[in-house]
Amino acid sequence: MARERAALLVIDIQEAFRAYRCFSRVARGAGRLLAGARILSIAPIVTEQYPRGLGPTVPELQLGAHSALQKLAFSAAHAEGFALGGADQAIVCGLETHVCVAQSVLDLLAGGIQVFLVADACGSRNESDHELALRRLEQAGAIPTSVEAVLFELIGGAQAPEFKAIQGLIK
Repeated sequence: MARERAALLVIDIQEAFRAYRCFSRVARGAGRLLAGARILSIAPIVTEQYPRGLGPTVPELQLGAHSALQKLAFSAAHAEGFALGGADQAIVCGLETHVCVAQSVLDLLAGGIQVFLVADACGSRNESDHELALRRLEQAGAIPTSVEAVLFELIGGAQAPEFKAIQGLIK
């Protein structure tokens, strides 16, 4: 994983999913990834599935001036205006692992993109759906990882000027 090759894709962390048991874990992890992306100058892509029905992206993600890409297709790759900006690696997190995350990951893999699936920043209403999707996506070629592993891999070591800022996100 290399910051100059990577894009961060945050899928559908919206108000309608707040009641999910996994929600706070997923929102916290995605928030850390977004904060890390800002520190490392990695432009994120944030999507919203049918926001009129599922609500907006949750404020915990602190999107600021960044707007979410609205979609009706489950796969983010089919959303109007979707582009990785030349990246050939995608760091992917969001909801739901077995639907929108899975279809997005499978489409990215089919398009030749190396996918890092951030398991602790993904979730589904049912834990069994989440676990099955993680296994399926790994078998399809996605590389499972964690929020902390992503952030530290992107900086490469304690000598990086961003080390203290990234370390502060983990604590």
